[in-house]
Amino acid sequence: MSEHEVDVVVIGGGGAGLAAAVAAAEQGASVLLFESERELGGSTAMSAGMLTAAGTSVQASLGISDTAEKFFQHYMDLNQWLLKPGLVRAFCEHAGPTVEWLIGLGVEIPAAVSHDAHTPGLTRAGVEDVWRGHVPKDQGYGLVQVLDRARKRLGVEAVLNTRVERLLVEDGAVAGVVADGIDVRAGAVVVTTGGLAHDPELLTRHYPAAGRAGDDLFVVAAEGSRGDHLRFGEQAGAAVTGEGWGLLLPTVYFQRLHHWQSGFPPVSRVLVNARGRRFMDEDASYAVSAGIVEAQPGPVWMVFDEATRAGLPPGYAHWSAEHVEAEADAGRTLRADSLEELAGLMGVPADALTATVERWNRQLPETGEDPDFLRHRTLAAKGIAANPDPISKAPFHAARFLPAELVCTHTGLEIDARAAVIGAGGDPVPGLFAAGEAGAGVLGPRYVGGGNAVANAVTMGRIAGRNAAHHTA
Repeated sequence: MSEHEVDVVVIGGGGAGLAAAVAAAEQGASVLLFESERELGGSTAMSAGMLTAAGTSVQASLGISDTAEKFFQHYMDLNQWLLKPGLVRAFCEHAGPTVEWLIGLGVEIPAAVSHDAHTPGLTRAGVEDVWRGHVPKDQGYGLVQVLDRARKRLGVEAVLNTRVERLLVEDGAVAGVVADGIDVRAGAVVVTTGGLAHDPELLTRHYPAAGRAGDDLFVVAAEGSRGDHLRFGEQAGAAVTGEGWGLLLPTVYFQRLHHWQSGFPPVSRVLVNARGRRFMDEDASYAVSAGIVEAQPGPVWMVFDEATRAGLPPGYAHWSAEHVEAEADAGRTLRADSLEELAGLMGVPADALTATVERWNRQLPETGEDPDFLRHRTLAAKGIAANPDPISKAPFHAARFLPAELVCTHTGLEIDARAAVIGAGGDPVPGLFAAGEAGAGVLGPRYVGGGNAVANAVTMGRIAGRNAAHHTA
């Protein structure tokens, strides 16, 4: 059996792994990166690439005053202080400098206002008081390409289509990995293998909330998200945290892909609960929307009219006029000639549904104001200036709406502020670091907003790589 020697082995070539590899190499360490799939990028490459961060040059150029301390306070409050403050503070303090590091490597984030997750610039990431969502040019794919160019420039070898089998553990310390039956000895190992969304057994065990979506559940995480981090952690006696946490985005039942493939729901829509009443801003950030939906009695429905359906833009897989009509023809999306008849099909009080839609029509379409749920503010942040059309043209439609799009899981190896993996006894496991979904404790019960996962991956990946390099020095 042959044997190789490197300073740092990185397992996983997504955003966290690439950041770790580049950061370690910048410190002068020799680095070898393993990726189980045929291409680098992982879930980061499939994402919008948005990074949530505070105190950046992009914010400053737009006249926005922000600090890591404000970011930290918001982050902890939203997560009800269930996360370790020391770790979250480290993330919040380093997220801004990491954005600057990425810009220095060649990532383009213009100092411009962006009204969505796909236009480069600064956008509203969640429910924060200042905008912190940094959208790079060319989305997550572009972000990965910049990191990969840096990897190549620094001489880091990437071994693709190779799934690491296990860790080498000697006297309680991690001393390398085994891949393709070959021992690869290293001074430190960084685990960045993503989450567990594509392992049904692990998903049931660690994030059972996903099971409530039943057959409507669909996963948009990278195929490599198979829970390898938990298996590696078990070999090293690592502690696990983040049980039961993850990100499920609320969608209509017929959506099965990312929004930029499935399409987007129409502006003229209301969400109603089993009482037939509206209960939220339909464009509320997914930092809070899933929790609001889950708190409702009975099923939640998205209600819209025929004018809305007919006006859907072509070219999308699911939110198109033709697809919605096909769903209604099949009886899966409810359709009726009156709101009273629709209410009967939905099983909600007819008077309540009628009153809800009439109230909507008197508010946003007529006045541009939503005094109940302040949706006019959310629409303005999205750059939508025109008042929505009323919901008034028969036939009327209703589609089930539930948390069903599984983006990421938050159960992983417990890490400290240095991204060092913590053992079951509370002390760091010598030679073992983790980041991204694999390194748990930053992503909590409440997803802080767009860019939370990518910022966590790249920021903690960078921290992990630097400290892994220093561990071997």
